[in-house]
Amino acid sequence: MKKRILIVLLFVVVKAGAQSSAFSAIDSLFENGRYQIALIKLKEIKTPSFLSNYKTAVIYESIDNYKRTAYFLEQALSFKEDKKASLKLAKVYQKIKKSDKSIAIYENLLAKDTLNLVLEYQLGKLYLTNKKIKKATLIFKDLIKKDSTNAYYSYQLGLAYSYLSKRNKMINSFISTYKKDSTHIKAISKLALSFFKLRDKDSTYLFIDRGLVLQPNHVSINRIKVNQLYREKKYEETIPILLKLDSIEKMELYNNTMLGKVYYNLEIFDKAKERFKNALKIDSEDFKMFTYLGHIDMKQKNFTSAMMNYYRATITDKHKRDEEFYGLANAYYEMKNAKRALVFYEKAFQENTRNYKAKFQIAKITDDLYKDKKMAFKHFKYYEERFLDKDKEMTTYVSKRISDIKKDYFMRGEKLE
Repeated sequence: MKKRILIVLLFVVVKAGAQSSAFSAIDSLFENGRYQIALIKLKEIKTPSFLSNYKTAVIYESIDNYKRTAYFLEQALSFKEDKKASLKLAKVYQKIKKSDKSIAIYENLLAKDTLNLVLEYQLGKLYLTNKKIKKATLIFKDLIKKDSTNAYYSYQLGLAYSYLSKRNKMINSFISTYKKDSTHIKAISKLALSFFKLRDKDSTYLFIDRGLVLQPNHVSINRIKVNQLYREKKYEETIPILLKLDSIEKMELYNNTMLGKVYYNLEIFDKAKERFKNALKIDSEDFKMFTYLGHIDMKQKNFTSAMMNYYRATITDKHKRDEEFYGLANAYYEMKNAKRALVFYEKAFQENTRNYKAKFQIAKITDDLYKDKKMAFKHFKYYEERFLDKDKEMTTYVSKRISDIKKDYFMRGEKLE
C-alpha cells in the first residue's frame, strides 16, 4: 500500500515538474515574440489547467484578440477563483462591450473585499460610463467618506451630478476637486466651462487663466477662452488663439468655423470664405456655412451666388431655416424679383413666427405689388399687434401705412375690415 502511494506521489511530482518545464519553455517563446509556437505548445498540453488557460489568455490579449482572451480566462476561472484573472476578465469584457458582465465581476469582488477602495473606484467609473448614474453617485459619495482627500473621487462625483443635471452640486464637486488638487486640469476645464455657461465672466477667466498656466496648449480651455472673447465681441483677440489651435489640430471643424465667423465679423471676407469652405470640406452637412457664404455674397453684392448659397443651406438641413429663407428672399429682392422674394419671406416666417423682419417685408411687398390693400393691411396690423417694439423705423413705417390705408378706404367709402 505504502509502495503504491509512493509511486503515485512520485508520478505527480514528475508530471508537475514536466509541466513546469513546459511552461518555462512556453514563457520563453512568448517573451521572444514566438507567440504562434507558444500557442501550439499550450494546445498540446493534454491536461488543461488554470495556468495553461491563463497563459493562453495572456497571449491572445497581447495581440488584441479579446474574444479569445475572454474565452480562455473563463476557462481558467472554471478551475479556481483568482482575483488577478477575474480583474483581467472584467477589463476584457469592457473592451468587447460586455459591460454588464464586467460590472458583475467588480460587484462580486467588492462584496468579498469591502475595504478595497481601488475596486470600488473602478466600479464607480464603470457605473458612470454605463449610465448607471445613481449607483455611481452612491459609490463616489462613499469613497469621499472613506478618503476625503482624494481629488479624483470628487471629480467623478461632479461628472455624475452633470449627468443628473444637478448644476450646483456638480460645480461644488469640481471646486472641491480643485481645492484638493489645484493642478487637476480636467476639473479646471469643467469649472471654466460651467461658469461660461452661467455667464459669470470673472470666474470663467479665473479658471481659464489657471488652466492655461498649467497647460498653455490645452485645447478645451483655449476653446472656452475663444468663446468668451467672441461673446464679448473681442474678435481680434481670438485670432492668435485660434491660429495656435489650428497649428495643433489641422483641418479641425471648430477652428475653421470660428475663424470664419471672426473674419466675417471683422469684414475680412476673403479669409472668412476660405475658412467656411474648409469647414464644409470637413462637414458637408453644416448648412450654416452656406448661410455665412450667402451673407458674404450679399455684402459683396454678388446676388446670384448668394441665392445659390442660401438655397443650398435650405436643402442641406431641416432645422429652423428662417435665416436662410430670409437671405434667399433678400437676394431675389435685390435682383428685382419681388414676387419670388415674397415667396421666401413667407417661408422664413413660417419657419419662425418671431421673425419680425420677414413679416415686415411680407407686408411691404404685398403693399407694393397689389392695388387691393386689404391683404397688406392685415399683414401690417399683425406686425403692429405682435412686433410694435422691435424696430423703431419699421414700426413708424407700419403705423403710417395703416393710417394711410384706412384713410384711403374711408375716402372711397369702401369697407376695409
